Amino acid sequence: MLGLYVHIPFCASICNYCNFNRGLFDAPLKDRYLDALRLEIATAGDGSATDTVFFGGGTPSLLDPPEIASILETARRAFDISGDAEVTLEANPETVTRERLDGYRAAGVNRLSYGVQSFRDDDLVRLGRAHSAARAESAVALARAAGFASVSLDLMMWLPQQSLPQWLESVDRLAAIGPEHASLYLLEIYPNAPLRDAMARGQWSVAPEDDAADMYLAAMERLDAAGYHQYEISNVARNQRESRHNLKYWTDGAWLGFGCGAHSTREGRRWKNRSSTEEYIATVAGGGHPRIDERRLSQEERLEECLFMGLRLTRGVNLDAISAEFDVDVWARYRDELEPFRDQRLLIYDSSFLRLTRPGMLLANEIMRVFISPAVR
Repeated sequence: MLGLYVHIPFCASICNYCNFNRGLFDAPLKDRYLDALRLEIATAGDGSATDTVFFGGGTPSLLDPPEIASILETARRAFDISGDAEVTLEANPETVTRERLDGYRAAGVNRLSYGVQSFRDDDLVRLGRAHSAARAESAVALARAAGFASVSLDLMMWLPQQSLPQWLESVDRLAAIGPEHASLYLLEIYPNAPLRDAMARGQWSVAPEDDAADMYLAAMERLDAAGYHQYEISNVARNQRESRHNLKYWTDGAWLGFGCGAHSTREGRRWKNRSSTEEYIATVAGGGHPRIDERRLSQEERLEECLFMGLRLTRGVNLDAISAEFDVDVWARYRDELEPFRDQRLLIYDSSFLRLTRPGMLLANEIMRVFISPAVR
């Protein structure tokens, strides 16, 4: 089935490490943007069966519940959204109240994804986050009180001044809170990120790369012990609450992205929308389509993507099935380059499945380069 991604680009403040397509909240601009967003969704609607909707950003929880409800109602008229669809709203802990969460539930949202990043206040201050560790915990409690049975929390490791024991404090606190899902990411410090300047001013540093590897492995071991199942390099879940929407990205699924900067992939075609919020609004309001860079993926590109995206999953990729679909012996093609990784126990090839070991996940980018055409490596 199809997935829908809805981009809400507005933030109350800009985190000093963020590289996403976002801007400061502006009420008049937001109103014009939502008009354009609903029009884009309505125009694209073809009644296709759909089983996931994901509100990402930005900070979607800055929108009032009636605004989320109106977007979902537009989507329901445009697409055949199943009754058991997963409907996710990304939220920042400082933006939610019980009343707002009740409103989101009534609108049809059934999954929350909180950008917590750390359960240590010193980390949060260095990242420029507006919430405290206590506020993050209370946001989860509010979600439970509002009836949300599916909550995901994001954490970031390898932060400035963060040690392994400090990182594991956050991991243990997450496990104690017990969300159904968690995403654990390595901090990336982009060249123009304000965090880079803040680190220079404060003489903050990050731990050596070997420590980052230790942080990852130790966190996954703690979460294993807490009853979580790792299903993707950066994601764990319990009670079979994997992110159904994100699985579409890793399993050659189809999704349509709406809003400025949103990406789409469907029926072998890929495109993205204009990134500028103003340009997006003007294009849609003027009766045009905001998509740019539309192209059809070649069979070779689709094969490569099936392999390197699918290998992110702990279950790996079924080489027999992929070989049959693309009429190529995948193992024979890549065997010489993959064998050294298997010899180092970074890869396992067994019963037609190729998968990364947990140590192999630390070198995933290097291993996956095998599947990318030499011309673009």
